[in-house]
Amino acid sequence: MEYVVAAVILLVVLLAGGIGLVVPRMRRRELPPAETGGDTTTLERPSAAEPGVQTPPLVVPAEVDEGLPPLLEREPEVVEPEPELDRPEPTAGRLVRLRARLSRSQNIFGRGLLSVLSRDHLDEDAWEEIEDSLISADVGVEATQVIVARLRERVRVLGTRTVAEVREQLTEELVAALDPEMDRTLKTTPHDGRPAVMLVVGVNGAGKTTTCGKIGRVLIADGRSVLFGAADTFRAAAADQIQTWGERVGAETVRGPEGGDPASVAFDAVKRGIDIGVDTVVIDTAGRLQNKVGLMDELGKVKRVVEKHGPVDETLLVLDATTGQNGLEQARVFTEVVDVTGVVLTKLDGTAKGGIVIAVQRKLGIPVKLVGLGEGPDDLAPFEPAAFVEALLGSAA
Repeated sequence: MEYVVAAVILLVVLLAGGIGLVVPRMRRRELPPAETGGDTTTLERPSAAEPGVQTPPLVVPAEVDEGLPPLLEREPEVVEPEPELDRPEPTAGRLVRLRARLSRSQNIFGRGLLSVLSRDHLDEDAWEEIEDSLISADVGVEATQVIVARLRERVRVLGTRTVAEVREQLTEELVAALDPEMDRTLKTTPHDGRPAVMLVVGVNGAGKTTTCGKIGRVLIADGRSVLFGAADTFRAAAADQIQTWGERVGAETVRGPEGGDPASVAFDAVKRGIDIGVDTVVIDTAGRLQNKVGLMDELGKVKRVVEKHGPVDETLLVLDATTGQNGLEQARVFTEVVDVTGVVLTKLDGTAKGGIVIAVQRKLGIPVKLVGLGEGPDDLAPFEPAAFVEALLGSAA
């Protein structure tokens, strides 16, 4: 009997020891990760108090993670702010606001002419002085003769001599010489599922690429969306220049490799304009010398290739007002090649050559549609004959 009791006690001791060995092994087994169904942040637990025991990582749900102390928060994403775009000023009345830029022209048209016309007696010498003043202002010989003849007749019939009366007569004659009935609107409305296409041409040094950028601002100020085509591939900085103008107002620029085919760039620009649905595509071309037949032929090619998409709506010739009568020959040759529909006269600020506007229109029958009166980005204004003459005459009366 004593042997049986001893055997039972030994069996109990052995079972207790086996359980003691198995339980710690089970506790050391790593727990499976918790499924939360959302973003989690894993934190390390403090080491267990019991030596040799590993603990599973602590899983924190995303909604709890948002309330953690600053040292444990995730770094926020850095969002680059979009660059602020320029807001071109409205074009309505812009020419009136820029009238001070024509102050030097007032020396001839304003104080000069009005002082002569207001004399008590206008002899032949006085009329010759008036003619010389108009010619020196680049009005042109033919236009000057017509203006002076009409003024002489009005003075003879009406017998007017006061400054106010003479100023009114001179204003009327100059406005009439500018033919206010000519269509000066820019054709920039999209049609037939494609944008309006504007081709900008001109000789080297007339400020053509800068004028393209300003034209884009004029269109955007009037509510149009614009895309630029950098088809001047021969001047290294031309594409960069027009692209910078576009970036300022949020307009895209299509460009090609330096020295590439200008016609190809122009074609791609119109195609891109169709794809993204812009209102107007403005194409800058390389500056040409009108006596370089090969270059002029190339300009004709640009227009022909662009017209595979449809007709060119507007071809603007950029003329430097300071070139005087030479600008007329430039305009004539360009018109023969690409059928110019309008003229942009640049560098009229601070010049006494404002009469070139009259000469261009009378000689070529092409309307002046835009005039540049300064170097600022919004110093390009739609041309208004009456406002222009008023600016030229100033307040000399």
